[in-house]
Amino acid sequence: MFQFFVEPEQIREDIVIITGSDVNHIRNVLRMKSGEQVRISDNCGGDYLCEIQEITAEQVALHILETCANTELPVKVTLYQGLPKSDKMELIIQKAVELGVSEIVPVSMKNCVVKLDEKKAKSKQSRWQSIAESAAKQSKRSVIPTVGAVMTFAQAVEQAKNMDVRLVPYEQERGMAYTRASLDSIKKGDEVAIFIGPEGGFAPSEIELVRDDMKLISLGNRILRTETAGLATLAMLIFAIED
Repeated sequence: MFQFFVEPEQIREDIVIITGSDVNHIRNVLRMKSGEQVRISDNCGGDYLCEIQEITAEQVALHILETCANTELPVKVTLYQGLPKSDKMELIIQKAVELGVSEIVPVSMKNCVVKLDEKKAKSKQSRWQSIAESAAKQSKRSVIPTVGAVMTFAQAVEQAKNMDVRLVPYEQERGMAYTRASLDSIKKGDEVAIFIGPEGGFAPSEIELVRDDMKLISLGNRILRTETAGLATLAMLIFAIED
């Protein structure tokens, strides 16, 4: 079943009106017809099973059949991802959204090979946000996660300082007992930050900056690539927190 996002004001009692680019997608790409069912999310946690009533060149009108279960994690997770090479960020965003992340913040760290100027960073951010929206539709998310602007490591640490739990998977940490305890301490409603280093890993000075205030955890005895580490952490978190 296909899913589309609308703004709350596009829902009036039991009627949903879709406008914009999704109209062309429904009408000319998917070639959907009246009577077919789709899932609609208002990007605020409301999810509905709807039936298409009318399709015109300007809009699609749907009737709400029932309310659907919310699909969001019971915690808000922000992934602070060290900028990786090539198109790895696209894969990370797509899979992190599927796994339930609420926000992804690209972070420029000392060992990052990629350096983005302001113009290129804005272009990348727009592309990354589009990937997040597509992944949210595919995975039946109730909200579209946000891809933030590129930050420095210091800016990211400052932004995350008031979050309830801050996890830093670090290859020099050993022992899964502390990882399990850290994940088990997370409560529903918590805000969770996950910091992932780039291909070259965290610089020693970056680890020293967060050692006293964040939980340095292990992901096991193997060294994971940057595009794997965040996804592994999210998967562990799902197992620990989701009913």
